[in-house]
Amino acid sequence: MNQKELEKQIIENYQRDEQMMILVFAQWCVNYDLDPAELYGRAYPQQTANPALQQAVDLTVPKEEAGDIHDDTLLNVLSLFGNEELAFIVSEEIASRQKNKI
Repeated sequence: MNQKELEKQIIENYQRDEQMMILVFAQWCVNYDLDPAELYGRAYPQQTANPALQQAVDLTVPKEEAGDIHDDTLLNVLSLFGNEELAFIVSEEIASRQKNKI
């Protein structure tokens, strides 16, 4: 494999993994009755539309059919991809949910 092919494969792997991260975020939102686009918009108000997020939302399943996605798992995945702003918004939602349980 030459250098260009290797670079292309690395980029494709990253893009696939990034799409999986977006899907995990979207499904987590569905599981907790949150609007993924609204949370994303709070984190990144300058990005009015995100086609990758919409595609991920289209792939989500109802929360009754979904497996659990632990809060820490989502936060770790977001951090892995440098989505600190979104991780902050997610952390606020987690804190709000835990506060409302009390």
